[in-house]
Parts: sequence; C-alpha cells; structure tokens
Amino acid sequence: MDLINCKKCGRAFGDDGNEFCSRCREDPEAAYRKVKDYLYDHPGASVNDVHEETGVSERLILQFLREDRIEIRESDNTFLDCERCGVSITSGRYCSACADAIKKGFQKALTPKEKEEKKAKEAVKNNRMFAAERHKKN
Repeated sequence: MDLINCKKCGRAFGDDGNEFCSRCREDPEAAYRKVKDYLYDHPGASVNDVHEETGVSERLILQFLREDRIEIRESDNTFLDCERCGVSITSGRYCSACADAIKKGFQKALTPKEKEEKKAKEAVKNNRMFAAERHKKN
C-alpha cells in the first residue's frame, strides 16, 4: 500500500482513494446537518458562502446537490448541469426532460420481458394439470 500525505494536515497515511486522512475526513452526515442548518437560517446562500461559514468542502456541498438533498433556488445556476444534456439544473443529476427520457427508455426495455412473463403465465394457466385416477385391478 502506498503512503500519501493528507491534503489538509500533511499527515502520512495509507492510500485508500481519499485525499484526506481519517482525522481530517468529513463525516458526510454531520456535514449535511451543518449545511442544512445553515441554509435554514440563510436561504439562498451561495455554495461559497456555505463553504466559508460551515467549513464543509465545496465538493461535498455539490455532492449533496447531486443527491437531491439540497437545492439551488436561483435560476441563474452556473455550476450544476444535467449530466445528459448540459442544461443548468437546481439539484440532482438530470433535468426533468432527460429524467423522463431515461425513464421511458427503461420502460421500453422492460416491456418485452413483462410480455414474455405474461405469455408464460398464460401458458401455464391454459395447460392445467390434474391427477389421473388409477383404477385398482382386483
């Protein structure tokens, strides 16, 4: 395992894919509570304002936006875009038009399987089994 230095405190630690050591790593839920509480008292604050006042990294704030946990109020968003078409969005990963298109695509993909399952059920229903009576020979 390679050793790297923490971007915040400089401490050496085993490279686990994070740029911060376990001491400096933010607890996402505690950070979310800080952001949520700050936005409750300061609705409409910018990402930079939230970062400066709470100490939560901008990267984590953007992650909360992508997860739909917080939302941008202003329509002049300049940093959160739909991952499919690039239009500005207030939260999540996709604009409503792309989300609808993706949903329709999934529904089309599932439809043939559902039809196949329905046909299989009908075949089983039409081919009923019964117990044949056996006659005893005396």
